[in-house]
Amino acid sequence: MWSLYGDFAFPLTIFLLLLSTQCSSYSAQIKPKIKSAVFLSPKFELGPGSVIDRFYPDIDFPRGHIALKSFNAEVVDDVGNPIPLHETYLHHWAIYRYYQSKNVTETKHESKVLEDFDKVIVWNSGICQEKILGQYFGLGSETRGTSTDIPDPFGIEIGNPIEIPEGFEEKWLVNIHAIDTRGAEDKLGCTECKCDLYNVTIDQYGEVIRPDYKGGQRCCHDYTQCKLKDGFKGPKRNLHLRYTVKWVDWDDFVVPVKIYIIDVTDKGMNSDHRCKIEYNIEACNTDHKEGNSCVDVKRTSLPLPGGYVIYGVAHQHSSGIGSTLYGQDGRVICSSIPSYGNGNEAGNEVGYLVGMSTCYPKPGSVKIIDGEILTLESLYNNTKEHTGLMGFFYLLVAEQLPSQRFIHSTRSSFFMDVDNIFLDN
Repeated sequence: MWSLYGDFAFPLTIFLLLLSTQCSSYSAQIKPKIKSAVFLSPKFELGPGSVIDRFYPDIDFPRGHIALKSFNAEVVDDVGNPIPLHETYLHHWAIYRYYQSKNVTETKHESKVLEDFDKVIVWNSGICQEKILGQYFGLGSETRGTSTDIPDPFGIEIGNPIEIPEGFEEKWLVNIHAIDTRGAEDKLGCTECKCDLYNVTIDQYGEVIRPDYKGGQRCCHDYTQCKLKDGFKGPKRNLHLRYTVKWVDWDDFVVPVKIYIIDVTDKGMNSDHRCKIEYNIEACNTDHKEGNSCVDVKRTSLPLPGGYVIYGVAHQHSSGIGSTLYGQDGRVICSSIPSYGNGNEAGNEVGYLVGMSTCYPKPGSVKIIDGEILTLESLYNNTKEHTGLMGFFYLLVAEQLPSQRFIHSTRSSFFMDVDNIFLDN
C-alpha cells in the first residue's frame, strides 16, 4: 500500500514531469512547418466559344499522412501566363479524393461525368445527397481573390493509413469547367450557360433537355460551343489549371476539421436532401427597377451536425451580392461578400466576380449546436434575368478545440507512460 507522505511523492513527481514534457511538446509543435508545391493539370485545348467540363483522375498531389492547409488554382497558358476571365471564364474547379485498387492499372482517362469512374470516392462531410458537392476544395471565377488558408493548428486530414482500405491507395482527381468567351456574342450569357446561345438539345448524361430549361450546366457541358460574333476567328490554345497546395505533416497536435457544403437550393430537412446546385432568377419588375431595389433573396433552412466554425466562405456567380449563414437564434455565423474587378488584368477583370470575403472566427467563438437549424440566404441583383446561378456555403468545422484535443491527448499519453513505468517496476 502507498503511504501519503512516502511512496506517493515519487509518482507525483513523475506526473508533473510528464505533464511538463507534454506541454513543452505541444508548444513546440503548435506551428509545424508548412510545405508547399505547385502543380499543373493535364493540358486542355480551347478555341473561341468552346467549353471544357472534364474530370481528370490521378493528378499530382502531396502524398502521405498529412493535413491540408490551403488549395489555390488558376488557368494559365503553356508558358505559365495567367489567363483573364474575359478570355477564358473559369466556371469552376473542384478537387475530389478517392481510393484506387493497387491491382488496377490506372489509364488516367478523362471523363465528362464523375459516374464514369470505377473508384471509391471519399466524400466530404456535407449534407447533400450522395455524389453532389462532395469535393474537398472548389471555387470558380473568384479563385484568385479568395483565401483558402486554414489557420493553425487546424487542417484537413488525409492519407491516414488506418482509413485507407487494404489493397488500395489514395489518389485525387480534378473537375475543370472553363468557357472560352473570346469573340462571344454575349459573354455574360455564355458564362451563365444560356441554352439559346449553345443550341444544344442533349445534356452531358445523354438526356433530352426540356424546353423550359433556360440555362445551366446541362447546356454548357463538355465540347459544346457558345455563339460567336459573325465572322470572328481566333486560334485554339493549350491551357492548364495551375494549382498550389500547402500542407503540414500530420501529428497529434493538428486539430482535424470537417468539410460541409450547404446549397441554398437544398430543401431537404432530415436525411432527404435534394441539392439542385443551380437556379435561375427572373428580372424584377419596372417599379422595383425605379426604386433601385432589384434584389432576389433565396433562402433555405437545414440542420447541421455540431462543432466549432473555423472557416467559412460562399460561392456565387456574377451579379451576386452576398450570402449569409444564420444560426437558429438569428445570430450571424458567417457573411461572405463578393468583390468585382475594375481592370483588364487577370484577377481584376472589370465586371467579373473576382473574390469572396471569408470568415475566420476566433476558435470557440462560433459554435453550432448538434442538429441546429441553420438558415442560408443568397442574394443576387436581378435587374436582368440570370441563369445557372449558384448559392453554396463552404464551412470547415472542428469537433474539438485545440485545448480540448491537447488535454485528451496529454491525458492518454500520460496514463500510457505511467502504465509503462509500473510495468517496468
